[in-house]
Amino acid sequence: MALTLQERIAEVEERIARACATSGRDRKDVKVIAVTKYVSLETVSAVLEAGLEHIAESRWQNAEHKWLVLGEKGTWHFIGHLQTNKVKDVIGKFQYIHSLDRISLARELQRKAESIGQKVNVFLQVNISGEDTKFGLSPADVPGFLQEIADLDRVNVIGLMTMAPYEMEPELTRPVFRGLRELRDELNRQGLTPEPITELSMGMSNDFEVAIEEGATWVRLGTVLVGHKEG
Repeated sequence: MALTLQERIAEVEERIARACATSGRDRKDVKVIAVTKYVSLETVSAVLEAGLEHIAESRWQNAEHKWLVLGEKGTWHFIGHLQTNKVKDVIGKFQYIHSLDRISLARELQRKAESIGQKVNVFLQVNISGEDTKFGLSPADVPGFLQEIADLDRVNVIGLMTMAPYEMEPELTRPVFRGLRELRDELNRQGLTPEPITELSMGMSNDFEVAIEEGATWVRLGTVLVGHKEG
């Protein structure tokens, strides 16, 4: 019999707590984002009512109706590839954007954030695994990218994001997550941002425990938390 939402939340919480204990981390340092891109408005509402504050969507056209109904009730994260011409739709609605990966996007975020008098919190998307099928900056390009966007005062780089390849054995993802943490630490040593980069958005349903052990501060959980795609 399928687990209820509350049972899935409890099971995920146990697994996060175990991963934190294994790696000597404080549970409060790991935040959960419920990835709701494949589920209905009713499920998103239930997720928020269950006490999960952070909601993630990857395409505005799928998120629009959910946000119009529920946008005041949660903290919204945009985790998909963001086209420059879609910035106008997500700016001011999504408090976090996890997929900054090119200069043109950074400049458009700056322009639109200025127009509404806000800042936008962003994660740089980094392609640690080097897969051709994944978006993101190469690790070697990140320092130069940070220097190039240093004058964009509305674009607040708070962290790095990556996606590991899907592996049947989650342990095989460890080098990817470790690579992102080591990159963050090296960037901070170089002092390339006004404030240290603290956040790591990494780990999904298949591999979040390994990601936590390697330093994830945000995990993006879909199937394991909110269930399978509906319809």
